Amino acid sequence: MSFKKYLLAGLLVWIPLTVTVWLLSWMVGSLDSLFRSVLAALSKISPDSATVLMEELGQIHGLGVILVVLTLLVTGAFASNVFGKWWLNQMGKIFTGIPIFKTIYTSVKKVSDTLFSGKGNAFRQTLLVQYPRAGVWTLAFQTGEPTGEVEDKLGDGFVSVYVPTTPNPTSGFFLLMPKSEVIELDVSVDEALTYIISMGAVAPDATALSNSKSSS
Repeated sequence: MSFKKYLLAGLLVWIPLTVTVWLLSWMVGSLDSLFRSVLAALSKISPDSATVLMEELGQIHGLGVILVVLTLLVTGAFASNVFGKWWLNQMGKIFTGIPIFKTIYTSVKKVSDTLFSGKGNAFRQTLLVQYPRAGVWTLAFQTGEPTGEVEDKLGDGFVSVYVPTTPNPTSGFFLLMPKSEVIELDVSVDEALTYIISMGAVAPDATALSNSKSSS
């Protein structure tokens, strides 16, 4: 019994650490590969002296990650000032004028603005909803409220809800539900996602869940 107990305890220590290290290593390797591909393309049109330097840079492990972070920081600083906003606005007008590219760019931009903008409300509220039928409860996230023609047809009092699947929360179902049929939880999105990914094995604050259910 002790052997099995200690073996499981050891697995509980090493599995999360191993998976985390593996994911980070994969991310670093992917960015390094992308960085080396860019350097290889640039080396074909650069002088011999610059080519040698690019080859040396390509051998530095993790440099791709550093450059990506620096690029994001510089871009963010540029986009935060008046001139940067104007320039990005002009570039956006050019992108939205290109057929096919326009559809993809506009869709992705709207989603990213909604998810990452500080003014957006997407994935900032954890909900308890009845799905896929009455009497069966699951966790969900409010992604906004209906607008435009959808709002005109449904009327007021509806919310946009994303119900993730388990254990892969990147796929799920988009629902428009009456506000009266959703329960707001005092549970962070991180806690809710952990609960979903673990298939209920790692529960969030039990007090918040019990209080929310009793209020219904």
